[in-house]
Amino acid sequence: MKFNKTVVIIGFGIICIAILMNLLKKDIWDVNEKLLNEEASAIGPSVENVNLQDVTPFEWDEVYSFTPYTLKEDIYETVGYKWDAISETVNEGMNQIVFLKDGKVVCYLYGYPENNGYGISFESNNDKGANVLNIKDDLNFQVERSNSVVYLKN
Repeated sequence: MKFNKTVVIIGFGIICIAILMNLLKKDIWDVNEKLLNEEASAIGPSVENVNLQDVTPFEWDEVYSFTPYTLKEDIYETVGYKWDAISETVNEGMNQIVFLKDGKVVCYLYGYPENNGYGISFESNNDKGANVLNIKDDLNFQVERSNSVVYLKN
């Protein structure tokens, strides 16, 4: 009887630890956004142009920029799947950037550049309903600064 009780307690403890570890684990798109933030923030004050690939410390093959007020269902449809509970932009000037690698989200940037410390904006000609760049496109961006916020613009 004591043996069964001990096994149940140990099993319950293992399950609790597994649940806790899963809750504390950060998603890859959050981890990569922090890394991108660090890279963008580290761009030297004399730098006027950067290649987007040089400031993204993760692998990607497509990046999407969605206009303000784009419905999250449209974002999910454009990128090909639902990956997390994303938010819709509620105002002009907000970033909604999604980096993909092999069709999977690897970085998600959301919010005001002033709050994030950096912003990325680009335009492209496409038929996908959003601005999209491929890793093979011209990825040269101008670096602009305003009130300690770094803006990358093509």
